[in-house]
Amino acid sequence: MTDHAISRFAVPALDDIPEDIRNRILAVQEKSGFVPNVFLTLAHRPDEFRAFFAYHDALMDKPGNLTKAEREMIVVATSNANQCQYCVVAHGAILRVRAKNPLIADQVAVNYRKADITPRQMAMIDFGMKVSARAYEVGDADMDLLKSHGFTEDDIWDIAAISAFFGMSNRLANVTSMRPNDEFYALGR
Repeated sequence: MTDHAISRFAVPALDDIPEDIRNRILAVQEKSGFVPNVFLTLAHRPDEFRAFFAYHDALMDKPGNLTKAEREMIVVATSNANQCQYCVVAHGAILRVRAKNPLIADQVAVNYRKADITPRQMAMIDFGMKVSARAYEVGDADMDLLKSHGFTEDDIWDIAAISAFFGMSNRLANVTSMRPNDEFYALGR
């Protein structure tokens, strides 16, 4: 285990965190065996913590045509493009677990175009990357291409929203210098 700070901002003690947030953190700890540093880092600002995780959960935990693993692929690829170590490592671990594939997260993070993914997933990530870097270029041709791969308008919204949300998350993680938990590196391998 490392002794490095998990954030450059103050991280509150668990006893000093509002009860609803503390209960969420304890539930995550019970399920995963550790507290992901994002929870402690964002607990620094309780109202923003609540808003962040409400939107996160609305995007990442919903049923639909995008699998939970595909949602994580979008996060890993766009987070790599945004040079967010925390999100690549943490969501890479979640991707490995959800895809039941120890190789996929590294492939998607390093160069998703060479990853062992389907043409549908390639189109999905291409669109997520475009939203992440050049959303102003998105047009009808993008919608038509995604629809040709079987994506619905709701799916397209989800891909865009995941990319956009994690663009914000990546920037916060970089500004706070959020450190990935050591536990993430071994998950799903």
